[in-house]
Amino acid sequence: MENNFNVLEVGSGPGYYSVYVAKNLTNGNLIIADIQPEMLNYAKKRIEKKNIHNVEYYLCNGISFDFKDNYFDRIFLVAVAGEVENKTEYFNEFFRMLKTDGILSISELGGDPDKLTAEEIKRLAETVGFEFYKLYGNKFNFTINFKKSDQG
Repeated sequence: MENNFNVLEVGSGPGYYSVYVAKNLTNGNLIIADIQPEMLNYAKKRIEKKNIHNVEYYLCNGISFDFKDNYFDRIFLVAVAGEVENKTEYFNEFFRMLKTDGILSISELGGDPDKLTAEEIKRLAETVGFEFYKLYGNKFNFTINFKKSDQG
């Protein structure tokens, strides 16, 4: 991972993945966003305990994000996409906030009752202008990545 990226983690929960990402952004910035204030508090405690200082915390409203256009180099979600009520609005927001050539990365895990399939995610992402980039894993546990091209 490039170390000077602006990265947005949506649905961070208690920050399981946030610590690893923030540590690898030596000159970059991670913003973790969650709709639940208590999850942001858990994540903040976990991150501060690890003495990590390049993280900001953002409480989502479930519809839109208060970030500039073309701001993030990467946006990622882990086991969250299926829980989002306003999926099309969120994917439009991801497209708006992501820089050209930026990557939207969505991971889904087997056993998650809200899990979307790779095809469902692909349809959502392509509908708002993303281009499919890569798929890792299998139908039970996967990460699917999309790029925002300048044609989007």
